[in-house]
Amino acid sequence: MVDQVRVAEAYQDEELLTLLYGQFQRMLFSQVLCLTNYDRQWTEDVVQETLIRAWQNSEHLVREPGMLRGWLCTVARRIVIDGWRSRQARPQEVELLRPDIAESPDDTEQTLSVMVITEVVRQLSDEHRSAIYETYVMGRTVKEAAVVLGVPEGTVKSRLYKAMHTIRRALQDRS
Repeated sequence: MVDQVRVAEAYQDEELLTLLYGQFQRMLFSQVLCLTNYDRQWTEDVVQETLIRAWQNSEHLVREPGMLRGWLCTVARRIVIDGWRSRQARPQEVELLRPDIAESPDDTEQTLSVMVITEVVRQLSDEHRSAIYETYVMGRTVKEAAVVLGVPEGTVKSRLYKAMHTIRRALQDRS
C-alpha cells in the first residue's frame, strides 16, 4: 500500500504522480484492459487519465487515504463508460482524415473530400485543431476535452463549431 506519509508530503508535488503510477499502474491496466475489450492503446489512455485525475484531486486522496484503490478503480471504470458512450453517440470520423482510404476508382469523390478536409485541418489554428483532435480523433467528450486542453467547455464548443464551419465551407466551395 502507498506510504500515507509520503502521499501527504507529495500531494502538491509531481512526485505524487510518479508515486501513484508506480503503485497502481499495473493494477489499473489489468482491470481496465478487460473493460476496453483488450484495446491496449485505449487502456493506456484510461490509466493515464485516471492517474492524472488522482493527482489533480490529491487533497481528496490525503483526506481519505484508505479509499485510494477503490477510488482509482471507480474513476477508471467511469472513464471507460464515458468512452463507450461517446463512441456510440458519435460515429467515428477519424477515417475521413486518412488519405489512404480510396482503394478503387469509385472512391474519387471521397478521396477529394479527404484531401480538402486534410488541407483545411492543417490550416486551422492550433486551438481549433486541438479541439478537433481531442473530440474526433481521441473520442473525448467536450467536457473531457475541456479538462485536457485546460479551457472551459464553452470554449471547446466554440472552437469545434468554428472549425467544423470552416471545414464545411471548404467542402461546399469545392463542390
